[in-house]
This record gives sequence, C-alpha cells and structure tokens, in this order.
Amino acid sequence: MSVAKVQNVVIVGGGTAGWTAAAAIARLIGANLNVVLVESDAIGTVGVGEATIPPFRTLHRLLKIDEADFLSRVQGTFKLAIRFEDWHSLGHDYLHAFGFTGQGCWAAGFQHFWLKAKSLGIADEYGRYSAELMAAKADKFGLLKENGPSYAYHIDATSYASYLRQLAEQDGVTRVEGMITDVRRTDSGDIAEVVLESGRTVQGDLFIDCSGFASLLMDRTLGTEFEDWSHWLPCDRAVAVQTTSTGELVPYTRSIARESGWQWRIPLQTRVGNGLVYCSEFMSDDEARSTLMNNIEGEVITEPRVLRFRTGQRAKHWNRNCVALGLAAGFLEPLESTSIHLIQRGVIRLLQMFPYSGIVESDQAEFNRQMDTEFRFIRDFIILHYHVTERTDSEFWRRCREMRIPDSLQHRLELFRDTGRVFETAGDIFGENSWVQVMLGQGIQPESYHPIVDMMNEQELRQFMMIQAQNVDRVLSQLPTHQDFINRYCPINNS
Repeated sequence: MSVAKVQNVVIVGGGTAGWTAAAAIARLIGANLNVVLVESDAIGTVGVGEATIPPFRTLHRLLKIDEADFLSRVQGTFKLAIRFEDWHSLGHDYLHAFGFTGQGCWAAGFQHFWLKAKSLGIADEYGRYSAELMAAKADKFGLLKENGPSYAYHIDATSYASYLRQLAEQDGVTRVEGMITDVRRTDSGDIAEVVLESGRTVQGDLFIDCSGFASLLMDRTLGTEFEDWSHWLPCDRAVAVQTTSTGELVPYTRSIARESGWQWRIPLQTRVGNGLVYCSEFMSDDEARSTLMNNIEGEVITEPRVLRFRTGQRAKHWNRNCVALGLAAGFLEPLESTSIHLIQRGVIRLLQMFPYSGIVESDQAEFNRQMDTEFRFIRDFIILHYHVTERTDSEFWRRCREMRIPDSLQHRLELFRDTGRVFETAGDIFGENSWVQVMLGQGIQPESYHPIVDMMNEQELRQFMMIQAQNVDRVLSQLPTHQDFINRYCPINNS
C-alpha cells in the first residue's frame, strides 16, 4: 500500500477519455481533490467514437446531465440498433437491436419458444418480436412512460469532449496547456510529475493516462506489457471522413462488410460519420481511401484521414500510481460501439475504488481483473462477427472463417448451436438477446430447444407468439418518426 494520500490527480490527455474522467471525478467525488488535466492543442484527438450503447446513459444520470440539452450540443440522434450488411453473406443483412426480444421463462430464453414455433410454421422472423428492432426498421423513436425502447446515441465526439470539458471546469478542474517532454519518477518507481515543453512541472499522487495510442505514461514510462489480439482481429487501420446528411435520420448505425474489413455510417443531425476499418495486409491505404470515398453519400466536409491501431489491451490497466483509460489502455475496433463504454466503465470502477488513503494492491488487482474480464467478453463478441460467416469471396474472409478462435468463444458457439442456450455471465455487457441476435444473424441455427417449451400445445404456443407480436405493435403505435422526435426534442441550437 502507498503511504501517500491521494489529493492531487493529474490527467494526461483530453478528448473523450480525459474529459470524461475529469468531469466524473470533479462532480462525483472531487470535494477534497485537486484535479488537473494536461493537454496540448497541437495534438489532435482520434474523435471517431461517435456511436454508443445504452449503458452510456448511466454515467450521464450520475452527472445529472440534461438529455435534450446534451443531444442538441453534440448533434445527437438516437440509436436503437446496428444494421449488419453483407456480414453473413453478400446481399444479406440483419439488425442487432437493444432491449429484449419476446418473453422467456425461468428455464429458457424466448429463442427456445421461437425455435419451436418456427419449426411449426407459426412464427415470424426472430426480430419481429423486438420493439427496438421493429422501430429501427420503421425509422421510429420516442420516449414512453412505460415500456419505452432501450436506446443509446450517435454523437459528435469532438463536441462531446468540449461539453464534458465545460462541466469539468465548472466543477473546479484546472486545464494546463502544453506538450509533455518528460515524465519523472520517484525512487520507488511511481510517477512523480510530468514536465512540459515550457519547463513547467505538474506533480500528482495519482495519474490517469488518457494520451491515446501514444500511451505516454502506461507504456512509454512504466513499460506496461501489451497483450496483442491481432491474430483474432486482424484489422489494423481505419480511414475516416465526414459528409453532409442527405436524408431522414435513421435510428441505427450501419455496419457494411467490405472485401477486407467493414464500413460504418453514423447519422448525426447535420452530418454523417463515415469510416472504413480494414486489414493492411490485404488492402493498402490508397485502396481503403478509394473504397470508402466510392461508398459514401453527401458532400465531403473533412479530408479523409488514416488511423493505425493494434487490437489488444494492457496487461494492467492500473499499474503503480497510474490508471489508463481509452486508447492508452487498449483498443477494440468500434464494431459494436464499445469504445466510450470502456472509458466510462474504467472511470466508474476507479471512483468505486478511489484510493483516498493511498493505493492498495487489492484494489489494483480487482480493478485490473474487472477491466480484463470486460475487454475479453467484448473481444469474443466482435470475433464472432468475423468468424461465423459464409463469405468466401476474399482471402480476408476465408482467413476469418478458418482461424482458431478463443476457447471461451468456441464454447459459446457450440452451446448455442447444440442447444440454443446462452447463459449471461457477470461482466459481459452483451446479454442473452445480443448473443442470440448476432449468432442467428450470422447464420447459426440451433439443433434443439429446451423441452420446457413442449409444455405448451400448438394452439397455446400460437397464442403466446401472437401476444408477443401485439406487445411490439403496441409500442410502435405510440412512437413518432425518429426525425420528427429529434425536431421537437433536441434540435441543434444555431443561435
């Protein structure tokens, strides 16, 4: 245990990670803390984490953020699902929606009832029984007092960082401008201070590394080992560009599989975020840029820029007196919009274990265990999309189909294929419904269902399935179009 009390917190780097940490610490636990954020205007931010998942709203509730004001400030739109196009096979698409599909029972999820009903010819597609999925297909959205849809957001990442910065500074966070040229350590090996180009030093008791892929503290200073997952997730680059919006706003993210990767389209109120994630072994930067620019709509409003990355995570997210957040801690490509979620989870866990009286090894170990577990669950979920596919039209997809996958994922796939079962596990942000939707969407058809379903006769099952569909229709009948709701609820204030 460190004998020094933590009074001075130094955050290295801004962007979404840095300002999330600053705003949360200052507002939620910062009464007796001095919080300083060091960043340089000369260093750009990645700024492409523009789609979120529903737990994003948890931290906002804690921070007492007004939803409509926030969305107006960040050009926000609502997100009910991700549409996966050409992932299973060319010409095939499916939606991975938030919330729940149908109603299960204590012994078996809804997919078991659906599987039997499907075998009898009395069931529609699985997604027919999801209110979020059907609303996404109908371009509808609304906030209901009861049984409203589960949702997340599409946001402008740069505007979001600015929004969080304003909150943090209102709560007493000090921003220091400057390029860091040196990091000094104590005799024991902890980080003591950072040195700026101007010669100024910023001392701290606890340091939070939000310096992005540079990982200035966690990697360059402390030499924390990196666990590389590129043999499972071979995409190592992305090219991003923004375009003007050309039509009605859809309440879902689009993920379109390409020859050697995939393309995203994220709709904001006045523009669309576009990007192509790809594997440089099979596609050059010029080819990627050309592929992206040939598959966008609207007027280009930014220059395409290439980002290089490596998938994986630090062996420790908390090492000595330094905690890494965001890209400094690890990277999982944004296929399921988990980048900001992992930042927020790291921040919340740090607040739960904050070392006021000194750093305790047991806290560090628990923090690292929880972050490691969550990274691995998300890793497996993303690998699922690549590995379970019928695409054989390129060397990239053939390799993904044939690669050996983690044993943890192999077990999940075999369990679902054999029995239709999915068991939720602590620490997995993706619940039973998410796994079922994606495994079905990617083409896995279970060979059996739970026998408890046979307690219903065919007429009872038919009635049950009809009620599930009616419940969805009841929600949809109350929802306006997504565009109309945005126009009323959170339009951009141009004044």
